[in-house]
Amino acid sequence: MKTALTILQLISAVAITAIVLFQSGKSAGLSGAIAGVADTFLAKNKAKTVDAKLARYTKYVALVFVLLTLVLNIIG
Repeated sequence: MKTALTILQLISAVAITAIVLFQSGKSAGLSGAIAGVADTFLAKNKAKTVDAKLARYTKYVALVFVLLTLVLNIIG
């Protein structure tokens, strides 16, 4: 049981690392500070982008990782 949970935790750790590395940077630099109003027009389709999906997956995988860590700590 403990071995299976440890393997799942390792898989989730690799998955969360890969998901975070696939995400693009959030800083827009100086051009983002100047053209901040243009982002509001494009913000309504933001939920359908790949970055939004990756951000959502990051939350889910991180939750699984934390729960597995807690369970393994309680068992061990």
